[in-house]
Amino acid sequence: MKATKTPIHAVTTWLRRQPPKMKVFLAVLSGIVALLFLRMVVHDHDNLFVAAEFVHALGISLLIYKFAQEKTCAGLSLKSQELTAMFLAVRLYCSFVMEYDIHTLLDTATLGTNLWVIYMMRFKLNSSYMNNKDNLAIYYVVIPCFVLSLLIHPTTRHHTVNRILWAFCVYLEAVSVLPQLWVMQNTKIVEPFTAHYVFALGVSRFLSCAHWVLQVLDTRGRLLTALGYGLWPSTVLVSEIVQTFFILADFCYYYVKSLVGGQLVIRLPSGVICSFLLLRILLYNITISPSLLGLLVDV
Repeated sequence: MKATKTPIHAVTTWLRRQPPKMKVFLAVLSGIVALLFLRMVVHDHDNLFVAAEFVHALGISLLIYKFAQEKTCAGLSLKSQELTAMFLAVRLYCSFVMEYDIHTLLDTATLGTNLWVIYMMRFKLNSSYMNNKDNLAIYYVVIPCFVLSLLIHPTTRHHTVNRILWAFCVYLEAVSVLPQLWVMQNTKIVEPFTAHYVFALGVSRFLSCAHWVLQVLDTRGRLLTALGYGLWPSTVLVSEIVQTFFILADFCYYYVKSLVGGQLVIRLPSGVICSFLLLRILLYNITISPSLLGLLVDV
């Protein structure tokens, strides 16, 4: 006698059988539906950005709880935490000199907890740090972001250095999670607290992306002009979309799937990091062999 399939299991099975183009279409459609829902429910879309920063801080709080309860930092990327501290510090500086508001206070609190996480990983819990898995060279992330910020930055009336730093923190934030995804892909198994933390990052990035998109729609494009002219406004939106839908979307899918299935530990297939590899190819012009290209297409 066959076991009765639940509706959720039937839907996930159907999704798994769909071709890649259909999966991309469904992901885009889901994102549009979610944006429309937020537009109807949230009247002041500035609150979405505040919510994004709050969820990010909540994710870091989960790491603090993990350290306190389990006395281990296994599965976490120290490099990703250092990149997070870097873009938060730069954004905090820009916030102080360009627009002091509630985001400044939230970033200060988030940076403080993030620095504490780095301290614990480096000194108190160093024996459990998976250094051999956290082997993505950090300059692969920082240098392209800095070069891009020199080429494309706001054209506002602020000092040139401040405008470049503003662009740098936007670009760095968009890719700061890549070392963490690299570690998870190397280990293949993600324990609960790390999974909760990365999912919180995914939710945070979606809320931030929704904030920018809805603000552009509400102002009928005038917000883009307020941010400056040239390539900068569109680059900001692309950075948000890349991080939300191309870097974190895969993991969030497997997180929800595991949660619905009652699993506390997430097992990642090799294809989750595919989007990251494609991004590296685009950013750094890496020459790849036909066999690797075939692997990326297959997954």
